[in-house]
Amino acid sequence: MPAIPVPRFETFYRHAELTRLLQDYAAALPGLIELRSLGKSHEGRDIWIVVVTNTATGPDTDKPAFWVDGNIHAAELTASSACLYWLHQLATGHGSHADVTQLLDTRVVYLVPRLNPDGAELALADRPRHIRSSTRRYPFDEDPVDGLTTEDIDGDGRILMMRVPDPHGTWKAHADDARLMVAREPGEYGGNYYRILPEGLLKNYDGLKMTVNKDAEGLDLNRNFPAYWRQEFEQVGAGPYPASEPEVRAMVDFIVKHPNIGAAVSFHTHSGVILRPMGTQSDDDMTPEDLWIYKRLSDLGARLTGYPAISIYHDFKYHPKEVITGTQDWIYEHLGALFWTVEIWAPNKEAGITDYAWIEWYRDHPPEDDLKLLKWSDEQCGGQAHVDWYPFRHPQLGMVELGGWDKMNFWRNPPPHLRERECARFPPWLMQLALSLPRLEVLRTEVRSLGTDTWRVRLAVGNAGYLPSYVSKRALERKTARGTVFEILLPQGASLVSGKERIEGAQLEGHAPKNSLQAFLPNRDLTGDRAVAEWIVRAPRGTQLALRATADRAGAVHTAVTLD
Repeated sequence: MPAIPVPRFETFYRHAELTRLLQDYAAALPGLIELRSLGKSHEGRDIWIVVVTNTATGPDTDKPAFWVDGNIHAAELTASSACLYWLHQLATGHGSHADVTQLLDTRVVYLVPRLNPDGAELALADRPRHIRSSTRRYPFDEDPVDGLTTEDIDGDGRILMMRVPDPHGTWKAHADDARLMVAREPGEYGGNYYRILPEGLLKNYDGLKMTVNKDAEGLDLNRNFPAYWRQEFEQVGAGPYPASEPEVRAMVDFIVKHPNIGAAVSFHTHSGVILRPMGTQSDDDMTPEDLWIYKRLSDLGARLTGYPAISIYHDFKYHPKEVITGTQDWIYEHLGALFWTVEIWAPNKEAGITDYAWIEWYRDHPPEDDLKLLKWSDEQCGGQAHVDWYPFRHPQLGMVELGGWDKMNFWRNPPPHLRERECARFPPWLMQLALSLPRLEVLRTEVRSLGTDTWRVRLAVGNAGYLPSYVSKRALERKTARGTVFEILLPQGASLVSGKERIEGAQLEGHAPKNSLQAFLPNRDLTGDRAVAEWIVRAPRGTQLALRATADRAGAVHTAVTLD
């Protein structure tokens, strides 16, 4: 048997290397790990999904499922590393770590390390481009005829900024550190000022006017999901219609065909925060029971990861007058499964900046924060997070300087020496979320003779999980999770006197507390986690009957009884 591979977390894998790594896991642990393809990307690459469960205890489709994905956005490569880190914990922990063993014996993890292989490959190219998401050209398939196109113009593998002296420029050197560009004060004049541009080349430059071209690849796969999809004039990058893109369609198709998925986490970068629904409505408009469980499990995430847990709608809007839609809306608001987005890595927090609002800080913050970041770059990153300005002869602009923040390698992603540390934050929380999923168990079977060749057969099941079998009230509102379904398989010579071959029963509550023991209105349904089905069967003594119960998100159980 091949040895279990060990990922390298100081680097990012290109597609061929990632494929080999995942194949090596599947080859080393064939009873625990299976590698499948969700489908093909726009450029024809496999979108790999790793199915992690102990197949000796049943197939993945009979078990409650937890979905984890990463790297839907091209340059957010640490999201892929976080998935690989947990995969390695699961692969090496089964049989030796109690929680991992319990998880994989009773549940399944569907892990997609890279939803967007094309965009990641472009971000990792020798001369990279950092587009938002898919490499398909959108909304138009045409090259720009003028303007500045952002790209690596000196071939050093980085896309930085260009500094051009200009008396009308917005920026000036900081008085205490000339490397740092800060904004001119209102009414300020008479100094040395600069215009700051993205690194790139210009077409048809007239010496005066310039604009920065949008990426020709204008899609944002995270805006292409069916829930609350909006056209380009309302939601930039959402695509021509919902799930139009092969990467999103592959994910949507898989999840729809696997109703056992009850919860999900999607890894992104950056901000160092856990985001919970909803994206389009306030907490006041949310189903209260769902909000309560979201807050409980999100607070658990904050405690275990060190990342604050906040609301997308209330705390993480890109603009106060706009809403953000994406995966969270489809998985929770349409399907009723629980969902979180994790934004990995906060460089400002790493530099000791702790008192800031998430999105607002990127719009405006005091220069003192940038000085702290420069100090962090010098002392912790070898001076590479902020690149000292250096001269470069630009083909259109003449002599300019290149430099500034290396956003790809130190902002969108942690520097190499901190990547594994960031990825290591998440497995305890992911484990606890997955172990909270509902899980169907057989409580009891009964056979009672009612006379010659007539029998009463009963099957009782219970939910051994923390969450209810429907997972969220949203699922009940949307009718996306059936109640417990009981089935009896009759052999030749057996028939039903009463009952049906398939009976749809009740939803099953979990063992999550509904309230405290001091509540004014205590819970009155003390056995809401149990359900029973009954049949009257006519068959000869000694006949064996197969019984089955399923709950979409709690899995399936199989048993048999003998009429005796």
